[in-house]
Amino acid sequence: MFKAIILEKPGDTVEAAVGELTDDRLPEGDVTVAVDFSTINYKDGLAITDSAPVVRDYPMVPGIDFAGTVEVSDHADYKPGDKVVLNGWGVGERHWGGLSQKARVKGDWLVPLPSAFNSEQAMSIGTAGYTAMLCVMAIERNGVTPDKGPVIVTGANGGVGSVAIAILSKLGYEVHASTGRASEADFLKSLGASEIIDRETLSGPARPLGKELYAGGVDAVGSHTLANVLSQTKYGGSVAACGLAQGMDLPSSVAPFILRGVTLAGVDSVMASKEVRTEAWNRLATDLDISKLENLTTKVSLADAIGVAGDILKGQVRGRVVVDVNA
Repeated sequence: MFKAIILEKPGDTVEAAVGELTDDRLPEGDVTVAVDFSTINYKDGLAITDSAPVVRDYPMVPGIDFAGTVEVSDHADYKPGDKVVLNGWGVGERHWGGLSQKARVKGDWLVPLPSAFNSEQAMSIGTAGYTAMLCVMAIERNGVTPDKGPVIVTGANGGVGSVAIAILSKLGYEVHASTGRASEADFLKSLGASEIIDRETLSGPARPLGKELYAGGVDAVGSHTLANVLSQTKYGGSVAACGLAQGMDLPSSVAPFILRGVTLAGVDSVMASKEVRTEAWNRLATDLDISKLENLTTKVSLADAIGVAGDILKGQVRGRVVVDVNA
């Protein structure tokens, strides 16, 4: 027997509870992993609270992330005892996920855990941090270097934003952090932000072109916020978009693209190739100051994770939430 958060939908309402399962209930897959730690991400919050149709079939074990140790493997790349990490691939949405003491998945979805991290540190990073790294890689590919000027990170207190600030600052960028919580200014500066911006200055309708302030940006908010960031991006700059906390719409114009040559780089972490994932995790091992993980991480038990799901949707969670599935 093992414990897991189980989502059921007997009627119109999703019910979430910690329950016990047997190994024969695990879904198909060629690798079984003893999970050490998982996380609560924004998408997990949507799934557990049923705030969006993230989950298609029930019962479902949520959790788009996990890190742990291979227990059984029929995959050529893995053997019992290997340390692995998983992010995305529809796990926790279409395939049972990581908020569980065991997971069975396709070995092709796994990435070897870099030796620089243990399982708990890997989940302090999680999908949010891995996505942040993908965003940094995207603006780098489009020529945004530290000498080009400041970069802006929106949704700065969230998982993507907080890790993005830590990475960018270590790489030498001047980072401006947009947040709706002025009380968190000291926290954001401890991660490496040099300037704190009130998100209200970015959340209203954008002008087609604003003052050129930023060489690039990492946006996890979307809607008017992304439109404002684009309008304030310097000539030849690039913005990586990976989230929709404010909305899925983009009420902008073509002006930043055709008059300033700005690039909008879409970043998807769910279906990225294994090669890209491996590169991102290897970059995290060198480009993220591990000492900053402790300050941006809260640890909870499997049972407590259910309550955190609602908090993360309300923007009441700072940084990352690690779930000790064995607590």
